[in-house]
Amino acid sequence: MKNKFLSLLLLATTITLLAGKSTTTADRTAGMADFPQATKTPPDYPFSRAMRAGDFVYISGQIGATPDGKLAGDFDAQARQTMDNIVAALKEQNLTTADIVKCTVMIDDMAQWPAFNVIYRTYFPTGKFPARSAFGADGLAMGAALEVDCIAYAPLKK
Repeated sequence: MKNKFLSLLLLATTITLLAGKSTTTADRTAGMADFPQATKTPPDYPFSRAMRAGDFVYISGQIGATPDGKLAGDFDAQARQTMDNIVAALKEQNLTTADIVKCTVMIDDMAQWPAFNVIYRTYFPTGKFPARSAFGADGLAMGAALEVDCIAYAPLKK
């Protein structure tokens, strides 16, 4: 529990330092907005596709669901659709994958990790990859093969 608390404290401090803002409630919520999305999420899903907090935009975890709500075929198809969904969420905010500073990858079968890396690379400028964490996860939403969430840096206009 102590290690988890220290990790969360370090993350909060890092974000605060990167944003160059104080830690008052007003500063933490400045520019906060729930972004609508072009693709409708069923109303019973209690999350936003993207949320701004200060200079950062948090993209909710995306899976390989197509616009009709069904999972794309095999692992490669789901991985591409997942990344396409991230690109779409970013585009709605006038951002690109070049704005991403951090991704977290949850993958059902870690044996698919090399295949995911091949696909993932194609979504970023060569050599300009965000920081990334990954872990094996069983029981992802809708039986998805993977889920990816991202944080983008998007300074507020002064």
